[in-house]
Amino acid sequence: MPPSLPSPSGLSRATAAAASAASALPSLARSTTTSAGTAVTPNKPPPSKDHHVQSYSADAFPLGFSVASTHAGIKKKAGALDLGILVSTAETSCSAAACMTRNVFKAAPVTVTSELLRTANGRARGFIVNSGCANAVTGKKGLEDAWSMSNKTTSLLKPSSGTGNEKEGTLVMSTGVIGQHLPISKILDQIPKLVEGLDSSPQSWLDLSKAFMTTDTFPKLRAKTFKLGTKEIRLVGIDKGAGMIAPSMGPPQPPHATLLGVIATDAAVNPEDLQNALNYAVDRSFNNITVDGDMSTNDTILCLANGAASGGKMEELSEKSNPEEFGIFKEELKNFAEELAQLVVRDGEGATKFVTIRVKGAKTYEIANAVAKSVANSSLFKTAMYGEDANWGRILCAVGYTPLSPNPISPTSVSVSFLPPASSGNTTPLRLLTNGEPEPNIDEERASEILKEEDLEIEIDLGDGNEESKVWTCDFSHEYVTINGSVSGRAFSFFFLHHSKKYRTLH
Repeated sequence: MPPSLPSPSGLSRATAAAASAASALPSLARSTTTSAGTAVTPNKPPPSKDHHVQSYSADAFPLGFSVASTHAGIKKKAGALDLGILVSTAETSCSAAACMTRNVFKAAPVTVTSELLRTANGRARGFIVNSGCANAVTGKKGLEDAWSMSNKTTSLLKPSSGTGNEKEGTLVMSTGVIGQHLPISKILDQIPKLVEGLDSSPQSWLDLSKAFMTTDTFPKLRAKTFKLGTKEIRLVGIDKGAGMIAPSMGPPQPPHATLLGVIATDAAVNPEDLQNALNYAVDRSFNNITVDGDMSTNDTILCLANGAASGGKMEELSEKSNPEEFGIFKEELKNFAEELAQLVVRDGEGATKFVTIRVKGAKTYEIANAVAKSVANSSLFKTAMYGEDANWGRILCAVGYTPLSPNPISPTSVSVSFLPPASSGNTTPLRLLTNGEPEPNIDEERASEILKEEDLEIEIDLGDGNEESKVWTCDFSHEYVTINGSVSGRAFSFFFLHHSKKYRTLH
């Protein structure tokens, strides 16, 4: 099983050829064979994702938040939930933080949310979200519509007591088709009904998660409880995303499918420290996932902390005054964000595999992270995972072209292994390359068995330090090509997003 090592210049030609071949494969009835001799049947369907939907009791959700959702007519399907709100009902003001896309084509809701957080010094009432239309690249009208959604919602909410801050507003998120204007009159008509219907039932939380969805195949809702000393703290998280996923998000910078998400907690956290904690969490979770390598115009992760835990008497956490408890909160937030981020990868468009790329033995975290992302975004690697083909040369190819100057990788120090899942009967790593030398007697049958699993892990040891990083990705399937090649009738498919060569409209 010799490794395949195409040159970087040949990589684009190989990728183009692979894409052309993939578009023709659905018409083939016969099986193909990988370089390892494994038979692969074209059009292998993605596995069911139903088991990722979890149910919760009412006491699992943070205190002091209420939610509501409805069909506003943004999505064409009758009754499909496409508009939702989350509001803090706590007596105290709600701290708010956000990490947002670094794409230069920032959508109108990204701009409005950034401005709201800036003017209110990291405080907010809650958020309103719509799906079916991204309100991205929509000019002045798009900005006006985003402000209208925010202002209309805020005007109907009871002010927080004792804040004296009239600038606290309702944050805005949108997801869907790029380049189309929102049916704003329909949305504004539904907002009073949403406010009247606010409650905190488990069904309402699940419905809100459905109102986020576009090409997602399942709603992504998670809840968690942990202890801070004697205080019980609750977290709830909702996110969405299946395509146009390669986030690079940071804190709002004035002026300043897609990935959307929110984490709400009843902990009390100082706004500045909440932003710092969210930056830390997002850098190690949402910024480390990729489905197709495309950065969206709308990527937004919000975090809201209303202080309703312990009867609303909890002192605001800060890194300076409560370093130990703040450290616990930051790690819990990071771990929770990881779980939410991985749900997006598991629901990648057409995905049949969930793949963890672990790079260790690096001089710095940044080097490990760059190498992991290089492999995770390789089309050749991702198609090999779909074909269950143990062609580890594609891994080395992506490692080798990672832009790391002036910190080059030493080929004679690199090792690569397949790690079987914990559920496997044999969890011993399958070593493929050791210190730049291929293993002489690789068990190809065992490699094929490992690659048949839905969850896969690739370990790359650079042999040059003690830092490591994990990035999560999925495979490229025939279904992915079908979904993203069927753009007839979708408006404004010409937008050039980030540095990608793929043109997308629905996110």
